[in-house]
This record gives sequence, C-alpha cells and structure tokens, in this order.
Amino acid sequence: MSSAGVAVSRIRAEEPVVSPRFFHNALDLNLDEAIMVFLSVSGNMIPMRVFESDSIESVKLRIQSCNGFVVKNQKLICGGRELSRSNSLVRDYGVANGNVLHVVLRLSDLQAIKVRTVCGKELTFHVERYRDVAYIKKQVAKRDKGLVDDEDQELVYEGEQLKDQQLIDEICKGNDAVIHLLVRKSAKVRAKPVNKSFELSIDASEFTRRRKYDAQHLIPVPRKPVDKDFVLEPVVVNPKLGVPSAVLDVIEMTYEGLDSGNHPIRSSEGSGGAYLMQDSTGLEYVSVFKPIDEEPKAVNNPHGLPSSPDGEGLKKGTRVGEGAFREVAAYLLDHPRHGRRGVTGEDVGFAGVPPTFLVNCLHKGFNHPKGIIAKIGSLQKFIKNNGSCEDIGSGAFPVAEVHKISVLDIRLANADRHAGNILFSKDKETGQTVLIPIDHGYCLPESFEDCTFEWLYWPQASQPYSADTVDYIKSLDAEEDIALLKSYGWDLPLECARILRISTMLLKKGVERGLTPFDIGSIMSRKTLNEESMIEEIIQEAEDAVLPGTSEAAFLETVSQIIDRRLDEISN
Repeated sequence: MSSAGVAVSRIRAEEPVVSPRFFHNALDLNLDEAIMVFLSVSGNMIPMRVFESDSIESVKLRIQSCNGFVVKNQKLICGGRELSRSNSLVRDYGVANGNVLHVVLRLSDLQAIKVRTVCGKELTFHVERYRDVAYIKKQVAKRDKGLVDDEDQELVYEGEQLKDQQLIDEICKGNDAVIHLLVRKSAKVRAKPVNKSFELSIDASEFTRRRKYDAQHLIPVPRKPVDKDFVLEPVVVNPKLGVPSAVLDVIEMTYEGLDSGNHPIRSSEGSGGAYLMQDSTGLEYVSVFKPIDEEPKAVNNPHGLPSSPDGEGLKKGTRVGEGAFREVAAYLLDHPRHGRRGVTGEDVGFAGVPPTFLVNCLHKGFNHPKGIIAKIGSLQKFIKNNGSCEDIGSGAFPVAEVHKISVLDIRLANADRHAGNILFSKDKETGQTVLIPIDHGYCLPESFEDCTFEWLYWPQASQPYSADTVDYIKSLDAEEDIALLKSYGWDLPLECARILRISTMLLKKGVERGLTPFDIGSIMSRKTLNEESMIEEIIQEAEDAVLPGTSEAAFLETVSQIIDRRLDEISN
C-alpha cells in the first residue's frame, strides 16, 4: 500500500474548479468550448470545467493541484467505466457536459493506534491516517468490551488532550502511538450486549480437528448454533478436490482472529469493498476479504459508486459479481513450477499469486446498508510486503520477477495490471526483491478491449524470456485450465474461454519465435483507447473469414493460422 494523507473538504457549488495556469496558453482557448463536469468525492459534488481535448492525465493533475489528491492515488470513473488510460482524451471516453466523475481515492496506510484506559486495559485499532480523533472515540465506543459512549471520553496523547477535529496523521508519526483514555466521572458504563442472532457452521475446535483429520475433504456441515456472531466457511463445490492446504491455513487464522473479537478493517484503497482480516492477537493481518456484493458497481459498494445498469463491470468484458471468481481463478491457474516450494512446504505458483479461495462470511463489520447478511467473496492470504511497485523505480526489479508477472497477465488477459497492484518484498535468505501480483478481479474478460499492462514499458519487458520460463510456457494447456476452473465451480463463459484459449495460444507461439514480453504484450494492448490492438484485428479477421455456424474449434484454428502469419511478418 502506498501512503498519501488527504483531508477531504466541502467546496461550494458556485466555486468552479478551473484556472488558466493549467493551460499552455489560456488566451488561445475559448472557454465556451469547455464542458462542465462534477467531481464526486466522498459524497461532495465539486464542479469542474474541462476540455474534450484534455487528456485523462491532465485532468488528474488539475484535481491534484486544486485539491491535493495525488495523481497516482486517483481513480476516475464515469458512466460505470474507469478512465484508466492516462494518454486518452476526455472525448475518447464520451465524457459530456453535466456528467459526474467519481473520484475514488487511494488514501493513507493504516495507522496502528493503542488506546489505554486508566485501569490498564489496552485496545488496538487500525485506522486510516486521514481519520480524526472523533472517529477514534466512536470506534472505542463500538467495541464490544463494555466501554463508554464517545461523548464521555477524553483522549490524551503525550500529556495533551486531543481535540475531536485533529487528524491521526497530524498526531501519530510512528506505528507505536499510545493514546490514553480518560472517562468523565459522570459517564455511564454500558453493559456488554450478548448477540446470539447469528449461527456458526463450525466452531474453532471442530474446524481444527476436522482439518487435521481430513484436509482434502473438508466440507462445512451445519451444526448446533454456538455463541458466535460471525460465520466463516469455505465454499466447496467438489468434495473430491476439497480445499488446498495453503488456503485452509488462511481460513483457520482468519477464523481465530474473528473468534478473538478482532473485527474486519475496511481498506481505504481501491474502488470496491476490501477488508483486512486480523489474526488472534490483532497485531497481524492474515487475509483480505472481498465480498461480491461490494464490488465496483455492485449494489452494496461502500464507495457510493452507482450500480451497473446492464451488469457490466468497470472494465470492458467483465461482469459485476464475478470478481471473486476471477480472483480465485488467478490463483488456481498460477500453476506451480516444478521444485518451487514455499517456506511451509506448499507449492508456490509460478507468478506467486497468494492463496485465494471462495468463502462464505458473515460479520457486522462489513457494509450492510439493508441489514446484516452473509456474504460470498474471495479470501486471499495477506502477504507482508515493503510496498507496491509504484513506490520505487522499476529498474530495481529482477528480470525474472517482471517476466513471471507478464506470463500471468498475458495468459489471463489482465485488464487491470498497474504498479499499484504488484507488491514487492525482500527475500530473507537471498536479499533479492520478490514481486507479488494481487487484485485479479478483472482477468479473463470477454474481450481484449481493456487489456493494459504497466510493465509493458519497463526495461525488463524488452529482454527475452529465460529457457526455464519458456519451458513453463510450453507446458501450459488452456483446455486443462478451463476444465480445472469448472471442477472448482466456475464454468467459464464461452467468451471468456475463447479469450483464455487465444491468449495462451499467442503466448506459446510468441515464445517459439523468440518474442519478448514487450512484443507479445503490445499485440494484446491498445495503443490508444479507440485504436484496436493487433489481437483484436486478428479476431475480427477470423470472424470475417469463417461461415455462420462454424464450430469453436474451427474458428480457433482460423485464429491460429492468422496469428502465425502476423507473427511471421513481425519476425521478418
């Protein structure tokens, strides 16, 4: 996660956000040609004039200069589509006069806060740095520990009483901040309520016992309700496959954290609901849960993004509610390379996608605008890291690490690969930088239209694949991949299956001719928003060449022949 503290303030509607200093030559521009749009930021509507000829990057720079929202921390969404290509123009995305641009901000890292009472009780909270003291008081009052109302609290830090409007970022400069809680004498302590309204399928001891007994055939079985206010269980479609052991470890640690009273913490980053799940001590994160009903454009999205009118996701060729399946698919299809194992002995995928699985989870800490319900979503292991790739220059990354990401993205036709969703860490044994790909909710789309790879222009992408990587690519089989996903419960739609087959075909044919990740990625990615990529041209040529009613196998054979011809032209 990157860090950028931001305070959001209200701006009156009569204050248009426009200034001549942002233009190369303001005298040459006719303001009558400008269009008025409205920025939606955390519930505030901010008017802003832009030109249809402005690039998306320039609009983001203007937002940064006027409001302090750093460009790399912004996501602009209009009409349900992310304006993701920085060099494309406002007109390319069809932004018109009066449209609303939703600004989704990637805000600060979470700050660990310890609140210590006069009687020695200590509570730990993880909150965003842009939050204020009043927010901390509310969190203390909400904890089910028999504490006091927020209006009866006094918080003291380093001997000084804190004011409600003070920001956490202004107060705490480290991760060991301790805030002391004083209770006014008139305060009335609330009794801790006992909530027995929710049922739990498997309690902690039973979960652990069954896991040790038969980890390959663990299936949640409804049992007698116990005194728990949460549910967490894997979604198992095929009992013969069961749940991977690495996933069981993640589920068990997450369960223990919830059982210890450590609530999910919603991340401020991203455009969908993502919750950091803690371990039993509350000191470590063990997983990230993403409910399908809180995805971007889903009905319970916590960022206020409008629901999709036709079911299409933020990226072309994706559907709202399928993000969790795609997250799991990326993990399942990231096949281990022979001989590569993690510190606990489990197989590690070629690209290093963290263990991910579909789970059913119920907790009051999620976004429940219409009442508390259980949620299906993806649960992914939280990987300790030193930041994301946008925090440091790409020249520091080993070639092999960049190449493994490129293989994954090309295979899955990833429509959302940027430096912010590639984490990096240092290997304790070798000291080398390791890249960890996350956020795969927009892979395996129905079309190549929105495929984007930020690594495309990193220097490592212009170097040829190693012999080891080429051997791995040659071992890939799209048909086996499709069958694998089906066995785990996702019957890949025909359009998505076609994309997987074609992208795998292109990758294998490309490495046979010695093409680099840059060469192959460039074939899949559009140079501009409205200019089709080469792979889209190939598909269109194949569709024009075959007769109506042609089988999928015959169509793919036509695609294969056209790819061969186009690649031979490139090679020569």
